[in-house]
This record gives sequence, structure tokens and C-alpha cells, in this order.
Amino acid sequence: QVHLVESGGGSVQAGGSLRLSCRTPGGTFSHNAMGWFRQAPGKAREFVAGMRRVAENEYYSDYADSVKGRFTISRNNVVDTVYLQMNSLKPEDTALYYCADAPRGAIRDPEYDYWGQGTQVTVSS
Repeated sequence: QVHLVESGGGSVQAGGSLRLSCRTPGGTFSHNAMGWFRQAPGKAREFVAGMRRVAENEYYSDYADSVKGRFTISRNNVVDTVYLQMNSLKPEDTALYYCADAPRGAIRDPEYDYWGQGTQVTVSS
């Protein structure tokens, strides 16, 4: 059963923008915490951004240093979708991007119960 579906990847030039979306076909988001990760060829999967609910309709967001100030994570619980707005893209942002739901520990750690299939982002110089 597919739990998460990413979309929005593509090819852009450096300095461009993309918005990734992650939705749950069955509307089964945990509504607690989720994250975005990426993996470039030959490299380990790395944390990009994440958010955790701290109170009703209040979320704490965290970002990798490499994307801070350029990427923004957000969510719309009405349509069970989480977004990653990526601005000022750089060639080093090229990777397969995954969303993940229901972390078992810290949102930065890649230990989640559910993963999407990934969407490719390619940034050319």
C-alpha cells in the first residue's frame, strides 16, 4: 500500500526554484512529524528539512545548514500534503528527494516508518 507520493521534481538552472509536494493517497499522514531527505549518487541519504508538531496547529521546523534560508517546509493538513519550496537552487542540490512520515526519533535521523518513492531534482550550472 502506497503511503506517500512525492511530485514536483524536475530540471532547472542554478538560481531557479521548484516546489516539491508529498501527499498521502489514503489521507493517513501522522500529523505529528515528517521530513524531507535527499540522496545524490554515491552519497548517503541526508536530512534536508523537517517539521514536528509542538501544539495544536503549531509546528517546529528544522533545516540542514546547506539549505537554510533557501528552502521552506510547510504543510496543509486539509489536503494531507507537505511541501518543500526550494529557491536559489544550486548544482549541489541535485539529488533524489524523499519525503518521510512518522519518525521513530529525531526528525533529522533517517529512521521513519514511511517513505515515498522519491522525486528527482536536477540543477544545472
